[in-house]
Amino acid sequence: MAHKPNYLLFGAYNSSSYNADPFKEEFKDPTYTLDDVEAKFQLSIKFPLLVNLANDTFDIYAAYTNRSFWQVYNDNESAPFRETNHEPEVWVQFHPDWEFFGFTNGENVFGAVHQSNGRDGNLSRSWNRVYAQLTVERGDLVMSFKPWYRVDSGSVDDNPDITDFLGHYELRASYKLGEHVISAMSRNNLESGFSTGAVELSWSFPLWGWPYLKGYMQYFTGYGESLIDYDQYVNSIGIGVSLTDWQ
Repeated sequence: MAHKPNYLLFGAYNSSSYNADPFKEEFKDPTYTLDDVEAKFQLSIKFPLLVNLANDTFDIYAAYTNRSFWQVYNDNESAPFRETNHEPEVWVQFHPDWEFFGFTNGENVFGAVHQSNGRDGNLSRSWNRVYAQLTVERGDLVMSFKPWYRVDSGSVDDNPDITDFLGHYELRASYKLGEHVISAMSRNNLESGFSTGAVELSWSFPLWGWPYLKGYMQYFTGYGESLIDYDQYVNSIGIGVSLTDWQ
């Protein structure tokens, strides 16, 4: 089953330019360059491990998400993948169906997640977290609050200040308007005093009545779009197609 949105951005333009310094250092190439336009895609699936436990009180799920940033138009560097983030996770999912102020709390989650870029040396990035997530719905509006706590990964830490930029929580909302879905994410803005936070806006829309493919636009501004650039400001907008959205 789909977990997070599955999409492909044919072109995503970053007006603030990508940081090539880690690649220059790792490859010992002072002329290494990165294009401001690249492709970006995300593949995200989940599957049930155990369901309907304790009289249908909770389920146990696992998931894997792959987010890749592909310098497909960068002929100078043979069109490399600039970054790929791997994110396996497992969680316990409760469905209490509590109602308050017209909202239904249909899902509460407690889980653990690892995220890394699978690289070593100067380019290595990773972190581990335990998290909770509360989700409420009202009509076509879905909102979630996801706080987390970073778990020490041991003596080797390639990014000890990552929570300064990715914080300890994420807020997300999506609204379905016919065949359109509009989504918004806010991360680490209040916590950082709006200095190192991030905002992501997305819009999926129908394409000529195709049932399984939609047009997709995404705008990201702030820190933490990818692990390699967790401490670098990115201002990116892209367009492409999506297979699944948040709802």
